[in-house]
Amino acid sequence: MSAELYASQNSDEVHKDVLASAREACYKARDAFYACLEKESGKNASESASVGLLYPSECKNSRVHFEKNCRPAWVKHFDRQYCAKKRAQRFLDDNETRRGSNL
Repeated sequence: MSAELYASQNSDEVHKDVLASAREACYKARDAFYACLEKESGKNASESASVGLLYPSECKNSRVHFEKNCRPAWVKHFDRQYCAKKRAQRFLDDNETRRGSNL
């Protein structure tokens, strides 16, 4: 790609969603959504998010706030992180249960 073409596509425009205040708002919305997921974990998951994440309808407002305050790529990234963390935790919990039953 030529330098002129690159420069014309990537102006010096500052994307507001990467500024510290916007990132902070994104992180707060993310934390509120995942806190809701933890709090409502015993309820039926009826809503679908990115990467196959399911969540209860009680968390719908916090999900909308999360998606509104964060870039779509960030939302997907955070969802993947959360799912991976939960998967690892289930694996470790399952392993502990098996290990404990042999004693």
